[in-house]
Amino acid sequence: MPLGVIVCGNASTNLCFLQNLRVPMTNSAVSNSAEPMLLSGATRLHFIVGDPIAQVKSPAGVSQAFHEAGRDALCVPAHVTPADLADWVTHMSKAKNVDGLIATVPHKFACFAHCATASDRAAFLGAVNTMRRNADGTWHGDMFDGMGYVEALKSKGCNPEGQRALLVGAGGAGSAIAYSLMTAGVAELALHDEDHARRDSLAGRLAGLGLGKVSIGSPDPRGFGIVINATPIGMKPDDPHPVVSGHFTPDQFVGCVITVPAVPPMIAAARAVGCNTMTGADMFARVRDLMVRFLLGGQ
Repeated sequence: MPLGVIVCGNASTNLCFLQNLRVPMTNSAVSNSAEPMLLSGATRLHFIVGDPIAQVKSPAGVSQAFHEAGRDALCVPAHVTPADLADWVTHMSKAKNVDGLIATVPHKFACFAHCATASDRAAFLGAVNTMRRNADGTWHGDMFDGMGYVEALKSKGCNPEGQRALLVGAGGAGSAIAYSLMTAGVAELALHDEDHARRDSLAGRLAGLGLGKVSIGSPDPRGFGIVINATPIGMKPDDPHPVVSGHFTPDQFVGCVITVPAVPPMIAAARAVGCNTMTGADMFARVRDLMVRFLLGGQ
């Protein structure tokens, strides 16, 4: 039998031999319960889609959260290129046992276009990181990257209110973090992105909120209390630092959104001079809880 082919022994039943498949969880998603996860024909599916996808930690953690909530559901990674995304979403949506979708780099803006409805936050950003079914089978989207990031900041002892923040990256995650920093009360938010059109568009929309000063930043972190990298820069061994890390001072809070490597070079440089820091794993723990609550029907 070719690898990847599953044959049901009895077409009159809903269950294949997958009914007895025990799904091991990674060490990062160990449950307090010894009960294994079982898959069957009734298992509900949620995809996480990105390009690349191998670096994401979501499938195990989200699947474990479903299990702990008593849901027969699984989060599955899907590696889909931007060129193929529209067709993939269209065909994936036809599967009646697919209830949710998590979007990661670089698909957060593109996935918004597939949502029939969205939260006010997602509509402002034009991006989503989580989608669930409406009653009619269409998609409803929301964006939790920013909310989760600010919650994680506060848990690390960094209160954004009244501070000057430098944010590198105006993409899906960066836009969401920018919005949440503004609503959290930063005195000034400086944006830096090599895509000037994307940067300027986000800056203009944020300024329209009337919540605080929005300016155009640079890779120089001097003068800012909070410095955040919201780009994929740092995932590859030969990547440059997204900011001039030689200008870090111990009183700064430095954060990054990437999860691989666990300690990006920029964060290592910040720690070396005594900065308080936050990694992508810190952020994701908060974002994951918000996404799971949403996928299970909460707000």
